[in-house]
Amino acid sequence: MSAERPYDVVLFGGTGFTGGLTAEYLARNAPAETRWALAGRNRAKLEALRERLAAISPACGELPLLHADAGDPASLREVAEATRVVATTVGPYIKYGEPLVAACAEAGTDYVDLTGEPEFVDLMYLRHHARAVETGARIVHACGFDSIPHDLGALFCVEQLPEGVPLRVDAYVRATGTFSGGTFHSAIGAFARVRQMARVAAQRRKVEPRPAGRRVRGVKGAPHRSEVVGAWALPLPTIDPQIVLRSARALDRYGPDFSYGHWVAIRRLPVAIGGAAAMLGLVAAAQIPPLRRRLLRFRNPGEGPTEAQRAAAWFEVRFHGRGGGQRVVAKVSGGDPGYGETAKMLAESALCLAHDELPERAGQLTTAVAMGDALIERLRRAGIAFEVLER
Repeated sequence: MSAERPYDVVLFGGTGFTGGLTAEYLARNAPAETRWALAGRNRAKLEALRERLAAISPACGELPLLHADAGDPASLREVAEATRVVATTVGPYIKYGEPLVAACAEAGTDYVDLTGEPEFVDLMYLRHHARAVETGARIVHACGFDSIPHDLGALFCVEQLPEGVPLRVDAYVRATGTFSGGTFHSAIGAFARVRQMARVAAQRRKVEPRPAGRRVRGVKGAPHRSEVVGAWALPLPTIDPQIVLRSARALDRYGPDFSYGHWVAIRRLPVAIGGAAAMLGLVAAAQIPPLRRRLLRFRNPGEGPTEAQRAAAWFEVRFHGRGGGQRVVAKVSGGDPGYGETAKMLAESALCLAHDELPERAGQLTTAVAMGDALIERLRRAGIAFEVLER
């Protein structure tokens, strides 16, 4: 990648809710030598954001403002060619995301986003992975609560276990907090596209290489009582286990036979049953256009939880790993998962790609494969805990 590019990091979508939090995090924490800029389609909103950031750090009063519109591929190409890394919060990604991925893959520019949309990730692999490999671009999806705590937490847990032996890791997720309009719209959109999602996933499985001489598999189990967390464990069919398994297929450190289970931990059985029923109801309603439109009016894009609500939120993911006669319980934990910590994770991912010594890899990668221990260390310094609780 050319060292002559004027910017290290460009943030696209900073005028949105999560994008604004990401911009504020960069204003407070980006190293002084980081050359970064804001990109978006509304100049007035960008100027208002820059003014807000200048109140945090006076140096931000001079931040460059770049024109970029998800509906204008030429503007996205100009941004991609001007920077080493693009971080984007502009979703739903299945609707708005592909032109920027395409621009970064073509320009050899590293890319990070917050998507939790499996269909989008699989489509981007099918359409742009090969070109990104050719140009050296690192396309890294799911750099927020989906899926950094799970992906890097599983890697952290594996690193505490012996090498070269079969390993089993189970993750148990607990979290509080509310959601923004953008997140809600993305989720409903994904629920409405379950058939398309399954079709694209099958296409990817046909062409994606599998590791030779190693086995990697997801654990599918029934709800059960887990003594590891002292709670009911229900299967959690998010994008997170897909990401973890892709990391395991790419990295020999996960051993010759790796199994991974992904669960949500809920203390009380009636709450677990009610939550599962509510989720099934949302998925069913999303299939019916009139009900889907009514659901989408529940919260508008750009709306999000208050500062007080975010301050009270937290997350914890416990990992139970065993292999080679050894056992380990590890934990990744932090504050507000959906917004404060997600903004931190996205920003630190972009800074990691821009500044750290990393493995020479390219194409569509996971956070564990692209950044691994370097990003774990960054997040630790930023206040997200990676701990070993038991051996």
